Amino acid sequence: MRYSVIIPTLNEEKLLPGLLKSLTENNYKNKFDFEIVISDGGSCDKTIDIACKFTDKIKIHDKKLKQNIAGGRNLGAKQASGDILIFMNGDVRIPDINDFFNYLNSKFINSNYLAMTCKVKVFPEEEIFSDKLFHGFYNTYFRLLNNLGVGMGRGECQVIRKEIFKQAGGYNESLAAGEDFDLFRKIRRQGKILFTTDICVYESPRRFRKLGYSGVSLSWLRNGISVFIRNKSISKEWEQVR
Repeated sequence: MRYSVIIPTLNEEKLLPGLLKSLTENNYKNKFDFEIVISDGGSCDKTIDIACKFTDKIKIHDKKLKQNIAGGRNLGAKQASGDILIFMNGDVRIPDINDFFNYLNSKFINSNYLAMTCKVKVFPEEEIFSDKLFHGFYNTYFRLLNNLGVGMGRGECQVIRKEIFKQAGGYNESLAAGEDFDLFRKIRRQGKILFTTDICVYESPRRFRKLGYSGVSLSWLRNGISVFIRNKSISKEWEQVR
């Protein structure tokens, strides 16, 4: 199998159906040779029932200790059969499935890049001016960091070759936040990462609406610096916003 789309979930009954329906319509799975893997952290809503209708593999965290998103992604990766791992969050939407996988096939899979990421924007129907400013700045900033040799990619969309993922040790489960940055930083030491502006994914603005852009930015900054310098996140737990 060429691709495994790995989605960590926790109480995502509201937004998960949009992503799963888009991935499974029009025979996309056969056309682009991919599977869908759900790694659930212990949802108490209808997330699992929804996942059962669309996905190929479901792994449910059943340990007493609470699972963070790094653990969820790693558990999903262990179930994956694809040579290329595509990590996405449950509140993500791909605007055009054909464009997304055609880009991977033509620009990434036979390239020398070890991993890939892309622009992230807010759902178009919910986007406001502050969303455009914030995401426009961070998309440019993250692209610049990759060009300068500092790996950066948000967990909304991280595409990684399986052997590279294993060599890097996967996501650091001791990090409650910044695990996506930490992994790309390690991968960048081994080779190049592609940050493309030719495709994008959309995300829900729910966290920004609840915490505000100043709150989210401060959290990203504090955790990013701490992970970079101390290999530890400031946050002990990443707040669930649903």
